[in-house]
Amino acid sequence: MLTRQVSDGGPLVDRDWSVLGWFQRASAAHPALRDPAQVLSDVGNVQVAVPLLLAAVVFAALRGRAARRPLWWLPPLTAALAMAVLPLVVGGVKSAVARPAPGKVHLGPNGYAGFFPSGHTATSAVAIGAAALLVLPFVRWAAVRAVLAAAAVLLAAAVGAALVWHGYHWPLDVLASWCLAGALLSVVAAAGVLERVVAGRRPPAAGAGSAVGGEAEVDTAV
Repeated sequence: MLTRQVSDGGPLVDRDWSVLGWFQRASAAHPALRDPAQVLSDVGNVQVAVPLLLAAVVFAALRGRAARRPLWWLPPLTAALAMAVLPLVVGGVKSAVARPAPGKVHLGPNGYAGFFPSGHTATSAVAIGAAALLVLPFVRWAAVRAVLAAAAVLLAAAVGAALVWHGYHWPLDVLASWCLAGALLSVVAAAGVLERVVAGRRPPAAGAGSAVGGEAEVDTAV
């Protein structure tokens, strides 16, 4: 829907101009926030986002394999594939939509118009979200899991807002990337659910039982 709105110049594009103008005025009124916003924007660089996800992939794979979980490889592999597919989708949509730079109505002199959707927003959201989905199941305490999950959501949102704050992207560029990231992360989440369901049905290995309540279960939490 967002792609059609941007391609056809639908009513949401007018809203996009309004929201972009608000960000531009706020950015001009608060110059001290530009440096922190730049730091947040840089989280969307592949040099930052990919190593973050890679660390989570390795962590989840090692913990799952050590616990002898049957499908320990499925969530890490799905997360890696989501990141691999992402640039193909983003690049294809950017070429098809050919949206001008924020605040512009015509293509730049070099003809580059790849602004919809935001690659930095999508990359950071998938990396942060997938890393959280991989690591959180191994965190023992519910309160810590809640804090980490909230921090992941806030960080991903802050990266997108920072990109608009700096004028790197239109608001709809960022919103579309969040939608794309949500679709990919839903697949990663489904892989995690399937892995845990299969692990829960597997007969426990000898000596792997938990001493709490006499239940025989594999304790993989940290």
